Amino acid sequence: MPSKKRRRKEERPKIHPKNKYSDNPPDFALLASLYPTFKPFVFYTREGRPRIDWTDFNATRELTRVLLLHDHNLHWWIPHGQLCPTVPNRSNYIHWIEDLLSSHIIPRDNTNGGNVRGFDIGTGANCIYPLLGASLFGWSFVASDMTDVAIEWTERNVKNNPNISELIEIRKVKCSQNTLSPEGLSGESSYSEEREGLPSSSLDISASEDKSYYGPAILVDVVRDGETFDFCMCNPPFFESFEEAGLNPKTSCGGTYEEMVCPGGEKAFITRIIEDSVVLKQSFRWYTSMVGRKVNLKFLVSKLREVGVTVVKTTEFVQGKTFRWGLAWSFVPPAKKIVTPHVTEKNILSFMLEGTQRQFGAIHVLQSVESFFLAGGASCKLNASSFVVDIIASADHCNALLNNDVKYIDEVASCSNVQEAPSNLCFRILVFQQIPGTLLVKGSLQHRDSALSGLFSSIIQQLEASLRQKFCKEKTGTNYI
Repeated sequence: MPSKKRRRKEERPKIHPKNKYSDNPPDFALLASLYPTFKPFVFYTREGRPRIDWTDFNATRELTRVLLLHDHNLHWWIPHGQLCPTVPNRSNYIHWIEDLLSSHIIPRDNTNGGNVRGFDIGTGANCIYPLLGASLFGWSFVASDMTDVAIEWTERNVKNNPNISELIEIRKVKCSQNTLSPEGLSGESSYSEEREGLPSSSLDISASEDKSYYGPAILVDVVRDGETFDFCMCNPPFFESFEEAGLNPKTSCGGTYEEMVCPGGEKAFITRIIEDSVVLKQSFRWYTSMVGRKVNLKFLVSKLREVGVTVVKTTEFVQGKTFRWGLAWSFVPPAKKIVTPHVTEKNILSFMLEGTQRQFGAIHVLQSVESFFLAGGASCKLNASSFVVDIIASADHCNALLNNDVKYIDEVASCSNVQEAPSNLCFRILVFQQIPGTLLVKGSLQHRDSALSGLFSSIIQQLEASLRQKFCKEKTGTNYI
């Protein structure tokens, strides 16, 4: 019987499923054969496994360079001593942002013409988030920083990638001290926390917050009047001193004092982002930051309750043995839709599966979605890489699903050989995991003019009941969002 320690280790969250490196981690041997400059940094264990020395800054920098070139067609470099990002870890954050935006929990406006616009706080010399966001999703960015070295190398990295350079604006932050103390930090509002294990009771903020941020401007006085963004993101200075920043002898990713350290550490820095967000409110759909210590995450969530945000979401980023947390919040009222039997003609219907058992991920739910509709005789086409199932159902199939009159079939039907006739109900189901234990299931109607479109919401409700019975610890009902 496996020990509790081993079971706990196996239940740890994994790299984001949409991350390029989720199923295909970097192949050092292949990269060494393709890029001669990387080859000197690769050595082999007794078992013949290729490795690099993670304590060698030159090795980690060259790995980042070849990964960005090989997998993203990005030309990149930083000078010695600047913070060197790891591509898989930073990709996790980018994909989580994409999850938040595509969940439609916070409604979009058309201020930016339908284009996604992000703000990278402290982009550093590496400019990793704007480069990845622009190359992967075509997002536009404002990349801010205060040091001349960071601005110089960010400009170089952007200019060296002309295919996306027009998407990234670089903004210098004045090195004046900001002592913003926004009023109204004790306001109350509705709060939605979607993370298992976070505290339900408020913390003693005054006793915990022993240091305040007094450095250069972060958002207020950097964001211009009338500007709006879909999100901001930040890899904050995690440490209170440079000595503390160098305590990990197993890695060498560089980092200057300005990149790694601020008085009060990440707790003070992210608290200032929260205070800035109180001033800017709905100028951003989502405010987000990475967090390095879980104890600080609990404090910051309590702080967000105090300032009256409408939604808070958290996640855990995993790369190897390194764990970081993501924190997101918004002041925009969430677009929750309550679906009743009288509301039947919606193009898109979604629901949350909360409290799912941790051994089940999005792929398990996706496969159960396929089985549910196949059991009713509908035709299905599953795309595991996109976490999507396309379904075509006739009137008989719909009646079978609604009446629980299902019979499992021996052959899997394919949407490709079934005609999408007007009399059929055609729709798509998307599944993705937002945070451990919470998944979003979204159904989108492909042909609203179908005679069966009125059955769409009833079928989605039936699907939710089936999935909840199979995957959720608690079988209580939830609202559609």
